[in-house]
Amino acid sequence: MTAERRALVVWGGWPGHKPQEATELFTPYLKENGFAVEVTDDLDAYLDLAGTDLVLQCISMGEITAEQCKGLETAIRGGTGFAGWHGGIVDSFRDNTDYQFITGGQFISHPGGFVDHEIQIVADHPIVEGLTHFDLHTEQYYVHADPTNNVLATTTFRGHPDYPWIEGATMPAVWTRTWGEGRIFVCTPGHSLEDLDVPEVRTMIERGLLWASR
Repeated sequence: MTAERRALVVWGGWPGHKPQEATELFTPYLKENGFAVEVTDDLDAYLDLAGTDLVLQCISMGEITAEQCKGLETAIRGGTGFAGWHGGIVDSFRDNTDYQFITGGQFISHPGGFVDHEIQIVADHPIVEGLTHFDLHTEQYYVHADPTNNVLATTTFRGHPDYPWIEGATMPAVWTRTWGEGRIFVCTPGHSLEDLDVPEVRTMIERGLLWASR
Protein backbone atom coordinates (compact mmCIF):
# COMPACT_ATOMS: atom_id res chain seq x y z
CA MET A 1 0.00 0.00 0.00
CA THR A 2 1.29 3.46 -0.92
CA ALA A 3 2.10 5.57 2.13
CA GLU A 4 -0.14 8.61 2.61
CA ARG A 5 1.52 11.88 1.66
CA ARG A 6 1.67 14.72 4.16
CA ALA A 7 0.75 18.32 3.40
CA LEU A 8 1.31 21.27 5.71
CA VAL A 9 -0.99 24.25 5.17
CA VAL A 10 0.38 27.44 6.73
CA TRP A 11 -1.72 30.61 6.81
CA GLY A 12 -1.40 34.05 8.36
CA GLY A 13 -0.20 37.57 7.68
CA TRP A 14 -2.35 40.35 6.30
CA PRO A 15 -6.02 39.44 6.92
CA GLY A 16 -7.27 41.22 3.80
CA HIS A 17 -6.37 38.17 1.70
CA LYS A 18 -8.52 35.99 4.00
CA PRO A 19 -5.74 33.43 4.34
CA GLN A 20 -7.62 30.95 6.51
CA GLU A 21 -10.72 30.95 4.31
CA ALA A 22 -8.62 30.81 1.14
CA THR A 23 -6.64 27.77 2.21
CA GLU A 24 -9.84 26.06 3.34
CA LEU A 25 -10.92 26.06 -0.32
CA PHE A 26 -8.07 23.66 -1.12
CA THR A 27 -7.66 21.41 1.92
CA PRO A 28 -10.57 19.14 0.85
CA TYR A 29 -8.92 18.75 -2.56
CA LEU A 30 -5.65 17.70 -0.94
CA LYS A 31 -7.43 15.16 1.25
CA GLU A 32 -9.31 13.78 -1.76
CA ASN A 33 -5.93 13.24 -3.42
CA GLY A 34 -4.47 11.20 -0.61
CA PHE A 35 -2.83 13.77 1.65
CA ALA A 36 -2.91 13.86 5.40
CA VAL A 37 -3.31 17.60 5.97
CA GLU A 38 -2.02 19.58 8.94
CA VAL A 39 -3.08 23.24 9.23
CA THR A 40 -1.27 25.85 11.31
CA ASP A 41 -0.73 29.57 11.68
CA ASP A 42 2.59 29.04 13.51
CA LEU A 43 5.75 29.43 11.43
CA ASP A 44 7.66 27.35 13.97
CA ALA A 45 6.27 24.45 11.94
CA TYR A 46 9.07 25.27 9.48
CA LEU A 47 11.66 24.29 12.08
CA ASP A 48 10.91 20.59 11.53
CA LEU A 49 9.42 19.59 8.19
CA ALA A 50 10.68 16.01 8.22
CA GLY A 51 8.24 13.78 6.35
CA THR A 52 6.36 16.71 4.80
CA ASP A 53 5.73 16.26 1.09
CA LEU A 54 4.07 19.61 0.38
CA VAL A 55 3.88 23.02 2.04
CA LEU A 56 0.97 25.21 0.95
CA GLN A 57 1.65 28.71 2.23
CA CYS A 58 -0.76 31.66 2.38
CA ILE A 59 0.98 34.39 4.37
CA SER A 60 0.94 37.93 2.98
CA MET A 61 3.64 40.20 4.36
CA GLY A 62 4.41 39.05 7.88
CA GLU A 63 7.79 38.15 9.30
CA ILE A 64 9.89 35.01 9.36
CA THR A 65 12.92 34.35 11.52
CA ALA A 66 16.23 33.26 10.07
CA GLU A 67 15.79 29.85 11.71
CA GLN A 68 12.28 29.38 10.30
CA CYS A 69 13.39 30.39 6.80
CA LYS A 70 16.37 28.05 6.98
CA GLY A 71 14.12 25.19 8.01
CA LEU A 72 11.84 25.81 5.05
CA GLU A 73 14.74 26.20 2.64
CA THR A 74 16.39 23.00 3.83
CA ALA A 75 13.16 21.05 3.46
CA ILE A 76 12.54 22.32 -0.07
CA ARG A 77 16.11 21.61 -1.07
CA GLY A 78 15.60 18.07 0.20
CA GLY A 79 12.45 17.49 -1.85
CA THR A 80 9.49 19.04 -0.03
CA GLY A 81 7.21 20.83 -2.48
CA PHE A 82 6.27 24.47 -1.93
CA ALA A 83 3.24 26.17 -3.48
CA GLY A 84 0.88 29.10 -3.17
CA TRP A 85 -0.83 32.01 -4.82
CA HIS A 86 -0.81 35.80 -4.90
CA GLY A 87 0.52 37.65 -1.86
CA GLY A 88 0.50 34.46 0.16
CA ILE A 89 3.67 33.32 -1.55
CA VAL A 90 5.24 36.27 -3.46
CA ASP A 91 4.45 39.05 -1.01
CA SER A 92 5.55 37.14 2.07
CA PHE A 93 8.34 38.30 4.38
CA ARG A 94 9.27 41.41 2.41
CA ASP A 95 12.55 41.97 4.22
CA ASN A 96 13.87 38.44 3.67
CA THR A 97 15.76 38.17 0.39
CA ASP A 98 16.72 34.54 1.10
CA TYR A 99 13.03 33.69 0.97
CA GLN A 100 12.53 35.67 -2.25
CA PHE A 101 15.41 33.76 -3.84
CA ILE A 102 13.51 30.52 -3.17
CA THR A 103 10.20 31.66 -4.67
CA GLY A 104 11.74 33.22 -7.74
CA GLY A 105 9.67 36.39 -7.57
CA GLN A 106 8.54 39.28 -5.42
CA PHE A 107 5.42 41.45 -5.64
CA ILE A 108 6.19 45.10 -6.42
CA SER A 109 2.83 46.72 -7.18
CA HIS A 110 -0.67 46.23 -8.57
CA PRO A 111 -1.04 49.44 -10.64
CA GLY A 112 -4.61 50.71 -10.74
CA GLY A 113 -5.88 48.27 -8.13
CA PHE A 114 -8.63 46.10 -9.62
CA VAL A 115 -8.26 46.19 -13.41
CA ASP A 116 -9.38 44.19 -16.41
CA HIS A 117 -6.53 42.09 -17.75
CA GLU A 118 -5.80 38.86 -19.56
CA ILE A 119 -3.80 35.84 -18.44
CA GLN A 120 -1.97 34.34 -21.40
CA ILE A 121 -0.99 30.67 -21.33
CA VAL A 122 2.51 30.46 -22.82
CA ALA A 123 3.80 26.95 -22.10
CA ASP A 124 3.09 23.30 -22.74
CA HIS A 125 2.92 21.90 -19.23
CA PRO A 126 0.56 19.58 -17.31
CA ILE A 127 -0.48 22.44 -15.00
CA VAL A 128 -1.95 24.45 -17.88
CA GLU A 129 -2.90 21.62 -20.22
CA GLY A 130 -6.15 22.35 -22.02
CA LEU A 131 -6.37 25.92 -20.70
CA THR A 132 -6.54 28.96 -22.95
CA HIS A 133 -6.15 32.67 -22.36
CA PHE A 134 -8.74 34.06 -19.93
CA ASP A 135 -9.81 37.42 -18.52
CA LEU A 136 -9.81 38.62 -14.92
CA HIS A 137 -10.96 41.75 -13.11
CA THR A 138 -8.77 41.87 -10.03
CA GLU A 139 -5.29 42.89 -8.95
CA GLN A 140 -2.70 42.44 -11.69
CA TYR A 141 0.63 41.72 -10.04
CA TYR A 142 3.73 43.53 -11.25
CA VAL A 143 6.60 41.39 -10.00
CA HIS A 144 10.36 41.20 -10.06
CA ALA A 145 11.07 37.67 -11.21
CA ASP A 146 13.99 35.28 -11.54
CA PRO A 147 14.95 34.60 -15.18
CA THR A 148 15.42 30.90 -14.34
CA ASN A 149 11.68 30.44 -13.66
CA ASN A 150 9.70 28.16 -15.95
CA VAL A 151 6.93 30.58 -16.92
CA LEU A 152 3.57 28.98 -17.68
CA ALA A 153 1.41 32.10 -18.03
CA THR A 154 1.98 35.83 -18.44
CA THR A 155 0.03 39.07 -18.24
CA THR A 156 0.64 42.31 -20.14
CA PHE A 157 0.07 45.73 -18.58
CA ARG A 158 -1.79 48.67 -20.03
CA GLY A 159 -0.63 52.20 -19.45
CA HIS A 160 -1.44 54.00 -16.22
CA PRO A 161 -1.02 57.75 -15.60
CA ASP A 162 0.92 57.13 -12.40
CA TYR A 163 3.11 54.43 -13.95
CA PRO A 164 3.56 55.33 -17.63
CA TRP A 165 6.58 53.07 -18.04
CA ILE A 166 4.57 49.87 -17.51
CA GLU A 167 2.61 50.10 -20.77
CA GLY A 168 3.24 46.94 -22.76
CA ALA A 169 5.28 45.29 -20.01
CA THR A 170 4.72 41.54 -19.89
CA MET A 171 5.09 39.88 -16.50
CA PRO A 172 5.09 36.22 -15.47
CA ALA A 173 1.78 35.36 -13.81
CA VAL A 174 2.24 31.64 -13.15
CA TRP A 175 5.52 29.79 -12.91
CA THR A 176 7.33 26.75 -11.62
CA ARG A 177 10.92 26.33 -10.52
CA THR A 178 13.11 23.89 -8.68
CA TRP A 179 15.19 24.42 -5.57
CA GLY A 180 17.53 21.52 -5.03
CA GLU A 181 15.27 18.46 -5.14
CA GLY A 182 12.13 20.48 -4.38
CA ARG A 183 9.50 21.81 -6.76
CA ILE A 184 7.93 25.25 -6.40
CA PHE A 185 4.66 26.48 -7.89
CA VAL A 186 3.55 30.13 -7.91
CA CYS A 187 0.26 31.60 -9.17
CA THR A 188 0.02 35.39 -8.87
CA PRO A 189 -3.77 35.67 -9.42
CA GLY A 190 -5.78 34.97 -6.26
CA HIS A 191 -6.44 38.20 -4.38
CA SER A 192 -9.97 37.26 -3.32
CA LEU A 193 -11.97 34.13 -2.64
CA GLU A 194 -13.89 34.91 -5.84
CA ASP A 195 -10.64 34.93 -7.82
CA LEU A 196 -9.79 31.50 -6.45
CA ASP A 197 -13.13 30.21 -7.75
CA VAL A 198 -12.44 31.28 -11.34
CA PRO A 199 -12.25 27.86 -13.06
CA GLU A 200 -8.91 28.45 -14.77
CA VAL A 201 -7.30 29.81 -11.59
CA ARG A 202 -8.71 27.00 -9.47
CA THR A 203 -7.53 24.38 -11.96
CA MET A 204 -3.99 25.74 -12.15
CA ILE A 205 -3.66 25.88 -8.37
CA GLU A 206 -5.03 22.39 -7.84
CA ARG A 207 -2.73 20.97 -10.49
CA GLY A 208 0.17 23.06 -9.17
CA LEU A 209 -0.23 21.64 -5.67
CA LEU A 210 -0.04 18.07 -6.95
CA TRP A 211 2.83 18.89 -9.30
CA ALA A 212 4.91 20.50 -6.55
CA SER A 213 4.43 17.71 -4.03
CA ARG A 214 7.14 15.15 -3.52
